[in-house]
Amino acid sequence: MEDEYVEIRGISREPLGKLAVQGWLAWPETDAVVAALTKDGAEVRFVGGCVRDAVARRQPAGDAVDIDMATPLAPEDVMARLETANIRVIPTGLKHGTVTAVVGDRKFEITTLRRDTETDGRHARVEFTDDWIEDARRRDFTFNAMSCNPQGDVYDPFEGMPDLAHGIVRFVGRADERVREDYLRILRFFRFWGAYGRPPANANALAACRAHAAKLSELSGERVREELLKILAVPQPAEVILMMRGYGVLDQILPEAGQVTRLRLINWLTTRAVVLDGVAPDGLRNLAALLDTDAEGAAGVAARLRLSNAQTDRLITLVAPEEKPSPDLGDVDREKLLRHIGTETFRDLVLLGWADEMGGMTRLPSARAAAWTELLAWALAWEGAAFPLKGQDLLDLGVAPGPRVGEVLKRVETWWADGGYSADRGACLDLARRIIGGDHPT
Repeated sequence: MEDEYVEIRGISREPLGKLAVQGWLAWPETDAVVAALTKDGAEVRFVGGCVRDAVARRQPAGDAVDIDMATPLAPEDVMARLETANIRVIPTGLKHGTVTAVVGDRKFEITTLRRDTETDGRHARVEFTDDWIEDARRRDFTFNAMSCNPQGDVYDPFEGMPDLAHGIVRFVGRADERVREDYLRILRFFRFWGAYGRPPANANALAACRAHAAKLSELSGERVREELLKILAVPQPAEVILMMRGYGVLDQILPEAGQVTRLRLINWLTTRAVVLDGVAPDGLRNLAALLDTDAEGAAGVAARLRLSNAQTDRLITLVAPEEKPSPDLGDVDREKLLRHIGTETFRDLVLLGWADEMGGMTRLPSARAAAWTELLAWALAWEGAAFPLKGQDLLDLGVAPGPRVGEVLKRVETWWADGGYSADRGACLDLARRIIGGDHPT
């Protein structure tokens, strides 16, 4: 019974390690929040990702770190203490004991210790407690149950530190029970496996994911989207996607996922092959690479995952573009396309097109790879001249407000583009006058 020993062996309530010096522990903002909460000897600890990543020595660069804290204090007491210290506080989730402290540009999510009293696979009813072990027991994976105090002492009741060191992603206690409590933990398992895991994957965890995969259909699109995009941003997303398919998970959330090879190739391009500012892994672009569908299908995926309007437009454009950039385009045509779709979309479509071409060949000739690289570098460095006319210019020439303004502007801009974008403002105004006067057939 691989998972059970974490419940049977003695659970330590004493710290079992100490963090190396962490920038976020020494922030003045952190000190201010800690001082407010620990007044009168109250206890506070850091929990979740900031502790896990510090133990794993994977702290993000700069200040890009989320700080979660826990305390036995009731939410109302937490708020009162922060307000007394003149710290802005937002009641972000009082029902579940969570408030957010805001100090300058930094945010600290603070949650009262809890234990679950009722779960249905999607939601949990909780009651507050002062028992750190009870709070840790409700967390998903052993390395996410760790905590540390402001001095950096690490508490590890379920042996998360050795699991993290050996690449073991294991549920706290019985995997089946943890998954039944919240079916989103199926997706979280694969995300954390992609980020921290080393083979072989925990057998009990995989069995629980397979057994309850069909329950993913009961989750909201927002929750699935959040985890899926994070999965697609792990170091080797194609391998995780294949594992999800093998255990019956992928078909439940993304049956349109048919381009695993393209996902693998675009991930290789953005993480290893292309070293250019502006090229980095991107979850939504990777989603587009994975999909084997058309514009209508992409719209359906976007609706199911509750993507924003901007994300939906981007996904549809990348899955079913009207035009595709390639090294075969001439200078004028490539600039026309870039101006029409924008630099970021052009970049994404170059990467997708490059991956497509690689997927159709045993080996892409070096000259062709160099041509794709040149096209991408050109797009990222492009600073083309702006079209010199605006609608007000036509109004000043006597055109009445309305559709005629746009029609004339479009005709002048097309002429300007066809001429290689070299005509100056005076030439464009001259052409506009002739079009308005009916003396030009353009």
